[in-house]
Parts: sequence; C-alpha cells; structure tokens
Amino acid sequence: MNSYTSSSLSLVNRFMAIFDKDNQPLGTEEALAQHIEAALAVEPPSGPMLENSYRVVKALFNPVVMGGDNIPDKPCLFVGNHSLFALDGWVLGPVMMKELGRFIRGLGDKFLFTVPAIGDRLVRFGPVMGHPEVCAALMEEGHDLMVFPGGAHEAVKPARQMYELQWKERYGFVKLAARHGYTIMPFGVVGPDEFYAHMIEGEDIPDSRLGQVLKRAGMLDENTRSDMLPPIPRGALGTLFPRPQRCYIGFGDPVDLSAFKGRTPGKRQLEKIRAEVADNIDTQLGELLVARAQNQGKDGLIRRLLTL
Repeated sequence: MNSYTSSSLSLVNRFMAIFDKDNQPLGTEEALAQHIEAALAVEPPSGPMLENSYRVVKALFNPVVMGGDNIPDKPCLFVGNHSLFALDGWVLGPVMMKELGRFIRGLGDKFLFTVPAIGDRLVRFGPVMGHPEVCAALMEEGHDLMVFPGGAHEAVKPARQMYELQWKERYGFVKLAARHGYTIMPFGVVGPDEFYAHMIEGEDIPDSRLGQVLKRAGMLDENTRSDMLPPIPRGALGTLFPRPQRCYIGFGDPVDLSAFKGRTPGKRQLEKIRAEVADNIDTQLGELLVARAQNQGKDGLIRRLLTL
C-alpha cells in the first residue's frame, strides 16, 4: 500500500469515527448554554490572523465576488450550496470579512462539536452548532449567520451531483429566519467542489477493494450508510493538497422575511420561500459557471497545470 492510499485510508477513518459517534454533542442544557455563551463572546477576526488567511485564500484560489451590492445593510442568514468536504468555509470566511466586512457565523452539524477540543476551537473562529437555540441567541444579537441546508450529505456527494442542491425536506432555516424577521441572502459558490477529484465515490466504497479492507478491519458493516461515506480524494499532482481551482462567489436577491417576525409561516408559505431561495441559488450557480467559462485561459500556467 503506497503513501497516498494510506493517507486516503486515514481520511476515511477520521470521517467514519465521526459518523459512528453514539453520543449526542452538547446534549445537556448546561453544555448548550455554555456553547451559546462562548459563541456570543467571539469577536470578529482581525490583525495578522485575518490578513494571513486572506492572503492564502487569494494566492491559492483567487476568488471573484459577484453581486456583493445585493447584500442589505442589516443582519442576514446567508444560504448557499455546500461544497465537497465543506471546504467552502476556507474561502468564504476570509473573503466575506475582508472584501465585504461581514463576519458570518457558519452553522455546523452537531457532530463537529462532539469532541470539546475540536468544537471549542471551531467556535473561536466563528462556526457554531446549528441548533435552534444557538441560532435564536445569535439572531437576537444581530449576527450574520450562514447555513448550508444540504449539510453533511451535500458535503460528501458524488461528482455527478456537483453544484446540485440536496435539501430533502428541510425547512428549519426558513422557520428560524421568519420567526426573527431576518433576511435570507441566497448565494452560490463555484470552485471548492473541484478542489479534489474523486478516485472512488463514497457510495462505491463498500463494494470496492478498499471497502473489503475496511470491512475486514471492522470499520464498515451492513449498517454503514454508503451515502454518508466521503469519496477518496485526489488533489493537486495526485496529492491530498487541494487543487488551486479559482473560486466564484455570487449573491442573489435578498428574501426579506421581516413581515413574519414573531411567527412561523404556514406550510405553503414555507414551501414558496424555500423554493424562491433554492431557485435564486441555482440561478447564481448558472451565472457563476458562465463567468468561469468566459475567464478560462486567463489564469496563470501553474494554476492551470495544477487544476488538471
């Protein structure tokens, strides 16, 4: 087994360890209250940390922001498409802060905060657990939030579903925004889904040779959900380093839900609002893909070689 395969197996192991957790993170009222207190105490990033992270993002992914003028001058719930391995956060955080002056608090899946050492560090950088009480506390203080309704499922999707929303029947983000009179700001991101090629799709792992190895090691069994397994990635020059794919970020038309403040829309209204947001994101993705196609060939030779 070569070093690349070993690294890929290690990645799968880490993901499996997360998804197989039996305990519920922040399951007590005390722990949840502490998480909310820590989240509210976080200050926007500044100084060398912000500058350095932004420089890295600019150097590697050279992001282009479109439609920034559409963002209203009030707290928003930013809603977009989730990218492979949730790597969109690497790009969005520094760009939103430096170029648009918005400190967005990403709402993460509960499993990310299972291990205190990891969860506490995440909170210090901005992300918080996507729990209704956490969201409500931040909205009451007027924070910008960001959510990917597709969640972990959308972050491990196969290549054929690239840039497709996979929201199933999730309406929680609409309910929260409406009850707090928030504005939903739809956005699309093109680029992070292509930081890695897929050597093996996650759904194909159980029936592959790798899957047989994992089964013999006791890491896969008949209860393993193949739709939640991540693909085996291949980055720049066959390594695990992400390919420097240029990123395009587009903001659509804001959806103002201030008229619903203090109440939850009915089912038909929820469906209508969610459809409006989803259609807006799909429109952004289409325009961003066109913009990228128009700019093909303008990137430097090294970037083009590393994204092959």
